[in-house]
Amino acid sequence: MPLDTRATRDVAPARAGISREEALALILCGDAALPALLRRASAIRDAGKGSYVSFSPKVFIPLTNLCRDACSYCTYRKEPGDPAAEFMTPEQVLAVAEAGQRAGCTEALFMAGERPEQRYPEAREALRRFGCDSTIDYMRAMCELVLRKTSLLPHSNPGTMTRAELAALKEVNASLGMMLENASPRLLEPGEPHHNAPSKHPRLRLRTLEAAGELRIPFTTGLLVGIGETVEEVVDSLFAIRDAHDRHGHIQEIIIQNFRAKPATPMAGAVEPTTGFLLRAVAVARLIFGPDMNIQVPPNLTPREYGSFLDAGINDWGGISPVTRDYVNPEAPWPQIVRLRQVTGERGFILKARLPVYREYIREKPRYLTPSLAERIRQSADTDGFARTRLLTT
Repeated sequence: MPLDTRATRDVAPARAGISREEALALILCGDAALPALLRRASAIRDAGKGSYVSFSPKVFIPLTNLCRDACSYCTYRKEPGDPAAEFMTPEQVLAVAEAGQRAGCTEALFMAGERPEQRYPEAREALRRFGCDSTIDYMRAMCELVLRKTSLLPHSNPGTMTRAELAALKEVNASLGMMLENASPRLLEPGEPHHNAPSKHPRLRLRTLEAAGELRIPFTTGLLVGIGETVEEVVDSLFAIRDAHDRHGHIQEIIIQNFRAKPATPMAGAVEPTTGFLLRAVAVARLIFGPDMNIQVPPNLTPREYGSFLDAGINDWGGISPVTRDYVNPEAPWPQIVRLRQVTGERGFILKARLPVYREYIREKPRYLTPSLAERIRQSADTDGFARTRLLTT
């Protein structure tokens, strides 16, 4: 199917690449100016993405929930001694991946707490039993196992990574990811959400983004909105990501994820961002990054309102699983794919399943594909670069 340019929109595509000053003015615009901002962002999206809105059918593999960091909003992290604290075994990993394959999934999303072996002897002992020195070493081994035993393509998100770790994971991943969350070091100060999370220092995370670009790795990143950052810090974080992408062309996707307050965390009583502010943040992200970037809002975190973000310029729903829950936000179930297709269609778009590496990299940037996986990735894609899967036909 050829790309539909949706040329009948009533607003001509505006220029992309707005200035910091314009971005700040737009994200602070009042309700009366919001419809014009949304139309402008949608027009830019339509010019680059047409009628297609994508998602990645995945399984979520939380390799370990032990973590050296303690973010104030997190329930994923567990302490040794907690009955829920664990490392998944290879047998458990393979069972989840095989269930995903049977369900028509194409992505194995590997997550882990950040370098728990640096804090906990229990983590070091678990890794020793698996014959590995680090969580990232073990993640690489499990990606290799899934590649060898199933048709799924891994996408790993273990947090910050060194250049050597990125290079090692690239060999067994279609793409990699790490949320920047925010580029402000202020959020590490006492009383702020990252005070007990040294891995969340933006210098470390931006260094990971830069190294991934130098290695030509298709990379997913984004912001966590509503954790106490200022509007200026939201905008500056988007520009920090754009600067890295301008140098290397490797950012395949920007996630604008809204903070959700969770019981039994230090931020249980924090105020969540409004839908109006999220709409502004998404629209401004589209204007900053232009028509070619893939921009996502997770639909399970705004279950009654996620369709409205199509009006703000997104073109992707992220990973959706028919098999596993969202272990980072366990209180927020994924929407059923039938319902996701209905909501997407009601706004005039066609829902398409994609691979964990976006079609632009398959069709137009083949040098970014891992050589050992390039042919497998191409065989998993249809003629438009989306996923070959039966999932949407059921």
